[in-house]
Amino acid sequence: MKKKLAYKRIVLKLSGEALQGEHSHGIDPRILNSLAQQIKRVKKLGVDIALVVGGGNIFRGQSGTAAFGMERAIGDYMGMLATVINGLALQETLEKIDVPTRVMTAIEMHQIAEPYIRRRAMSHLGKGIVVIFVAGTGNPYFTTDTAAALRAMEIGADVILKATKVDGVYSADPHKVKNAKKYNQLKYIEILKRRLKIMDATAISLCMDNRLPIVVFNLRKEGNLERIILGEKIGTTVS
Repeated sequence: MKKKLAYKRIVLKLSGEALQGEHSHGIDPRILNSLAQQIKRVKKLGVDIALVVGGGNIFRGQSGTAAFGMERAIGDYMGMLATVINGLALQETLEKIDVPTRVMTAIEMHQIAEPYIRRRAMSHLGKGIVVIFVAGTGNPYFTTDTAAALRAMEIGADVILKATKVDGVYSADPHKVKNAKKYNQLKYIEILKRRLKIMDATAISLCMDNRLPIVVFNLRKEGNLERIILGEKIGTTVS
């Protein structure tokens, strides 16, 4: 019997930090392998999957700008290139377990990845190919959260799944504040008013204007991704 899906087409937003695991920087192969297996299981359910990946495990534009005294635009471009490294690592890991994948970049680099073209991305998804969007929006001053919201609108995604290290949105950092309150459901405007830092304000506003739900969940708990797709109430839903 075919399982009923809560979402047919998803954008999975991964921060660079999610890929570094317990390391101080770089990529943890165990995280990559676990993620690839989870994506493979969800794909077998018949879900169209696109990923937007950050680059903070290698270089974070804004903090890098402050540390090195460089222009913000230069720092942001460096951060975009870091996302390409992460995207290629994800592609290689997925294809090793027979998951067809394409990396599409907002900054053209023909020898490495396909340029982002919306109709081509839609064609890949329609053929069951996992698409990894890298290099953010291709513009400085915009985060990969905003890129995730933008790409989700463009490809007609049903939801953005925001993968984090904790099991939802809290009133404060649960690792630092013992009695931090977890929210199971939030409205977009509450995120903006309370300045809850799950995604930047531009991304939240885009989702609010287009009524695109966001689910914030713990990627490290094996099986969470599949449970969300099958309709279980995991993490925090913003709608």
